Amino acid sequence: MKILALTAFLCSLVAAPALAVQPAAPEHIKVHSQALEGNLEGEAADRDVIVYLPSDYAAHPKKRYPVVYVLHGYNLTVQGFEGLLQAPRTIEGAYAKGVPGMIVVLPDTDTLHGGAMYSSSVTTGDWEGFITHDLVAYIDAHYRTLADRKSRGLAGHSMGGYGTARLGMKYPDVYGALYIMSPCCLSARDAPPAATLEALAQVKTPEAAAKLDFLGRATFAVAAAWSPNPKKPPFYVDLPVENGTADPSVLARWAANAPLAMVDQYVFNLKRYKAIAIDVGDQDGLRVDAETLHRRMADFGVENSFEIYHGDHGNAVPDRFENHVLPFFGQVLSFGK
Repeated sequence: MKILALTAFLCSLVAAPALAVQPAAPEHIKVHSQALEGNLEGEAADRDVIVYLPSDYAAHPKKRYPVVYVLHGYNLTVQGFEGLLQAPRTIEGAYAKGVPGMIVVLPDTDTLHGGAMYSSSVTTGDWEGFITHDLVAYIDAHYRTLADRKSRGLAGHSMGGYGTARLGMKYPDVYGALYIMSPCCLSARDAPPAATLEALAQVKTPEAAAKLDFLGRATFAVAAAWSPNPKKPPFYVDLPVENGTADPSVLARWAANAPLAMVDQYVFNLKRYKAIAIDVGDQDGLRVDAETLHRRMADFGVENSFEIYHGDHGNAVPDRFENHVLPFFGQVLSFGK
């Protein structure tokens, strides 16, 4: 009987399914940024950040991992972006398909006007410094990262795609690969319609600014990022309107921040990347500028892949993230081997 019981016990062990390794819950942290201190708009220097660790992170205490930083779009919080990406489900889905484990970092960059364009401004703060220095330094100090540009990727969607293009051009010493998703704001902006200009001229308080329509709020966001003015409280911006008409001097300052105008200056930086990818939906109004960026870089000998997929500005983002963005970084980043 003892032999039969032992046999039955051993058989039960063989038949029992292996316990799946459960991924760690996302870590919600605060990262203090010296770069954001003292901004005139009053944006917090302590920023929410979500960190997703690979499933085997705890089980391998000596292992180090590449890091992918992913930037959200305009008028989103990091929690809203997490929902758009459908993370962590999409991250675990990528790993299940064979993508090697990486640390994925989502910073919150929401501001009074819905976003600071990942730019540096006395009004909104030095967001370039936050993303490329303060955040990277914090993650490298607190997690087991491969602290080398070859093991860092930068990606982003919409305004985050703009940020990826902008920061990628300027900081090749920080990142080794770029994935630009449905980027906005690549070309120089024209003056807003007359009705928007009139509405902007009437806004005197933050509460009134918050009630503007999408174009009005976005215009304030762009002005805070690209045409700051420390002598103009309470918003500390130069708006593109003067005495009821468009102000060409402000529009010229905005144009200087358009990646399609910047690319000529940063060709040598862009050539340092191991890989650059751009994608956009076939029903997305941003597809023309995205393809123009691809072609401009290619004309200068900057290798980059470009794909137009079936979708609009946001409906395919989870699929792209799981099946294209993360596999891309899994192939091109250095895993320290």
